[in-house]
Amino acid sequence: MGITELRQVGGIHADVEATLEDVQEKRAADLVRYGAISPEDISHARTVQRNCNASLDRILLTEGLASRQSLLDVHAKSGKTRRLSADELRRLPYVQTDLEPSLLLSHAVMPIVDRDGSPALVVEDPEVLSKIGDMLPSELERARILLAPREAIQTRIATFNRTKLTEAACTRVPERESCRTWSRSRSLRLTLIAGAVSLLAYATWAFPEIVFAACAVWAIFTLVVSAVFKTAAFIMHKTAEPHSDALLQHDDQPLPKVSILVPLFRETEVLHALVARLSKLTYPKCLLDVLLVIEEADDTTQNMLARIDLPPWIRPVVVPDGQPRTKPRAMNYALDFCEGEIIGVYDAEDAPAPDQITQVVRRFQALPPDVACIQGVLDYYNPRQNWLARCFTIEYATWFRLILPGISQLGWAIPLGGTTLFFRRAILEHLGGWDAHNVTEDADLGFRLARHGYRTEMLATVTDEEANCRPWAWIRQRSRWLKGYMTTYIVHMRRPGLLIRQLGLWKFLGFQAHFVTALSQFLLAPVLWSFWLVLFGFAHPLDPFISRDLMIGLGSGFLVIEVINITIHASAVAGRRHRHLLPWTPTMHFYTPLGAVAAYKAVYELAVKPYFWDKTQHGFATTGPEKMNHRSAKPSGE
Repeated sequence: MGITELRQVGGIHADVEATLEDVQEKRAADLVRYGAISPEDISHARTVQRNCNASLDRILLTEGLASRQSLLDVHAKSGKTRRLSADELRRLPYVQTDLEPSLLLSHAVMPIVDRDGSPALVVEDPEVLSKIGDMLPSELERARILLAPREAIQTRIATFNRTKLTEAACTRVPERESCRTWSRSRSLRLTLIAGAVSLLAYATWAFPEIVFAACAVWAIFTLVVSAVFKTAAFIMHKTAEPHSDALLQHDDQPLPKVSILVPLFRETEVLHALVARLSKLTYPKCLLDVLLVIEEADDTTQNMLARIDLPPWIRPVVVPDGQPRTKPRAMNYALDFCEGEIIGVYDAEDAPAPDQITQVVRRFQALPPDVACIQGVLDYYNPRQNWLARCFTIEYATWFRLILPGISQLGWAIPLGGTTLFFRRAILEHLGGWDAHNVTEDADLGFRLARHGYRTEMLATVTDEEANCRPWAWIRQRSRWLKGYMTTYIVHMRRPGLLIRQLGLWKFLGFQAHFVTALSQFLLAPVLWSFWLVLFGFAHPLDPFISRDLMIGLGSGFLVIEVINITIHASAVAGRRHRHLLPWTPTMHFYTPLGAVAAYKAVYELAVKPYFWDKTQHGFATTGPEKMNHRSAKPSGE
C-alpha cells in the first residue's frame, strides 16, 4: 500500500508533533522544518513504513512526494555537510582502498579526496556506514561524510574499477563449475571433435548396419526412459496434495526489498510496453528495485531508454563491453548494483501477474532457508498467432504446469527457466551468480544449487511471454538452449563421482534422465522417424536384424508412447485458458523436426563457438498480454 491508497482510505490521524519530538525521527523533522515535505505526508509515509522495510526517503521518493535532490539538500543542511552533483563527484579524486569494488558498489560508498585534500566518504544515506564501518581502513575511519545520489556514486565506482568489475562478471562462478576453461584449449577441442567425427563417419561407411542399429537401440531406450520420466512426473503432480494456502499467510512479517534484473539487448520494440507492464506490479514500489541491464555497445536501446521517463524505482545499469557478450555475464555485473534481499529475473517481453512478487516474498517467508530459488510458471500471450505459436504454448504449458512441478515433487533437481526466477541474494552470491559463459545459465544454476544442498520450489504464479512464432527464429533460440544443455551436462559430468555424492543417487538419476533423453531424442529423431517406413510398406534398415513381429511390436510401443504424450499435452491445456489448444495437441509430433534441426545446429556451435549467444528477437506478436487474464491461480486450474 502506498501514499495514494492511504489518502483514499482516510481516517489516519497520526500525532505529528509527537513524531517530530521523537529523536529517532529527526530526519523526518528536518524534512518538515526545511519545507521539503508536509507533516501530513510524513505521517502517511510513516504508516507505510510500519508495513514495509523501507527508508522514509525511499517511500517519499517512490511516491513522488519529494525529489532526490531536495531530500539530499535537506540532509546535507541538517548534517552540516554538502551535497555533490554528478559532475562534482567525477572531478574529485577516487581513493583506492583494499575494499572490494563489489562491496563499495552494493553499499554505494565511495572514498574520495575532498577539494581541501581531506579524505571523505560519499554516500546517499549515512546509515549505510554502520554496515561496513568495521571494514574501513584506518585512514577513512574519521573521514567526513558527503552526500550524492546513489546512481551517481555507483556509476563513479564502476567507472574507476571498470577492468576489475568486468573481469569479475566473467569469473564469479568457481572455475571447477564453469565452462570458461574451454577457451584455453580451443585447438585441442577442435582436434578431438574432428577426430571423433572422422571416426564416426568411417564407422558409418564401413559398418552402416551396425552403426544404425546401435543408434536405433539407444534412441529407443532413451525414448522409453523419456516416456517413463514424463509419465512419473505427470502422475506425481496430478496425485500430489496442493500446497496449503496457510503457507502464504505471513502478513505480520515486514516485506523485504526485491531487486529485479531485466537484461536488454536491442529491445527497442518492447521498452515502452516493458515499463508499463512492470508498473502494474502491486508490490510496494518503495521496496521494488528494477534494474534495466543494458550492454554498453547497445546504443539503440540506450538512446530509446533516455527518451523514457522512468519511475524512481526503475534504473538502467550499463554493462561494459566485453566477451562473452551474454545474458549471464550482464546479470553478474549488475548483481552488485542491486539493493534487494531477493533477486528476481525477468525478460524484456515479460508480463508478470500483478501480485507475483508479493506471492514470491510471502512464499519465501514461509519456506525453510534451504529453499534458495522460486520458479514461476511461464506462458505465452500470443498462442493464436500461428501453428508454431500454438505448439510452443502447448509445450510450455506441459513443461511448467505439469512436468516441472512433478519433477520437484519427485525430489529431483529442477532445470530453471530463464525468467520469473527469484533467489535469496546471499545464496546466489555465495554460489557466484551465473556462469557467464554458459548460454543456458538458468539450467546450469538449477543444478549448481542442488549440488550445494539447496532446493528450488515451483510457485503457481504466471508470467506471460511472447511465443517465438517464426521458424528460423525458433530454431535459433532452441539451438542456444540445446547447446547450453550440452554444455551444462559436460560441465557437471566432469567428475561423476563427486556429482553423485553431492546430489545423491536419486537426484543423479533424475539429472541423467533429463539431460541424456532430451539431447538424444532430438539428435536421434531421424532414426526414430525411419520406423514410419514400415507403416507405408517399405523395407527398414533393421529388417536383416529383427523379425517382422518385433518390428510391429516396436511400432505398437511407439504408438503407445505417442498416445501418452498427447494425453499429457491435452491435460496441460485442458483448463479454461488453454482449452482452444486441445485440437492441436496431436500435431505436436510434427513440431519435433524443428527441434532436430536446432540440435544439429547446437552441436556445430558447441564445437566452433560454444559461448556465442544467438539472440532471440522480440516484438513480432500480433496480440499483447493486455488481452490475457493475468491470474495467479494454480496452473492445473487454468
